Amino acid sequence: MLLPLQLIVLKREWQLHSVSCPHYLRTEDAQPTEAEKEVWDQVNVVLKDARGILDDLQSYKGAGEAIREAIQHPNDENLQEKAWGAVVPLVGKLKKFYEFSLRLEAALHGLLGALTSTRYTPTQHLEREQALAKQFAEILHFTLRFDELKMTNPAIQNDFSYYRRTLNRMRINNVPAEGENEVNNELANRMSLFYAEATPMLKTLSDATTKFVSENKNLPIENTTDCLSTMASVCKVMLETPEYRSRFASEETASFCLRVMVGVIILYDYVHPVGAFAKGSKIDMRGCIKVLRDQPRNSVEGLLNALRYTTKHLNDESTSKNIKAMLQ
Repeated sequence: MLLPLQLIVLKREWQLHSVSCPHYLRTEDAQPTEAEKEVWDQVNVVLKDARGILDDLQSYKGAGEAIREAIQHPNDENLQEKAWGAVVPLVGKLKKFYEFSLRLEAALHGLLGALTSTRYTPTQHLEREQALAKQFAEILHFTLRFDELKMTNPAIQNDFSYYRRTLNRMRINNVPAEGENEVNNELANRMSLFYAEATPMLKTLSDATTKFVSENKNLPIENTTDCLSTMASVCKVMLETPEYRSRFASEETASFCLRVMVGVIILYDYVHPVGAFAKGSKIDMRGCIKVLRDQPRNSVEGLLNALRYTTKHLNDESTSKNIKAMLQ
């Protein structure tokens, strides 16, 4: 089970950039209300599988040695069969990861629809629909964690490249390659694009959020961006305020909040017309980057890299030199 975002509403009157922002939203034990339950149930089915996906990715060792032996001895059929036998089940895992990204995209779409509707302000949504806010945070936590693990595992792309090359050669030679883990060309192309991204899950969520905004033109874009900026502000305050941070059960809670903060910043940067780094942004980017830089370097380098390389507007002329320098 993913670590919950431990937030308690303490001060309703606190404000940041004219957006009412609660210091804590209590979602640790948040149970869905009747109004939330339909969306919550749909998202919960997806999140139940998230822990297993992370465990499988963390234990993914790759077939590097078998592949190297097969490439070095192309005429040794035993080594070719050994490499193929090692790669096929791994591709089955990669297919499962990719298919999970599609499920996550659908789950995010449902959550955004609920959390950005016009019946409440963004802050009211996060206070009154805390079970959904918790799920949104869990999706972001999963996404950043998945991408951290993927970025440090080059075996993933090496295995899939070898699989595709070998499968194409087998087809040319009319060698049967039947099996439940085989992927057709169309799926293989989509998987290749997915794994070619440095942060594939984050790219999936960014594209999904952009698509949600473009498909809901009758919904003010501020409903989405204010929801994201409010969550970023909540996380920042929790992390930078000793009184609140001292209540974290462990450093894992801090890591959870850091990932959520970075995740919503990146989504905001994709959907807001001028992005998260512009002067008019409702996210205190200096404050958020400072919070990251105040952590042990090795624990946040992946998150800093996500801001450096997966945001949309960091290198715009409108981004201050000070902010760019903070991320160097």
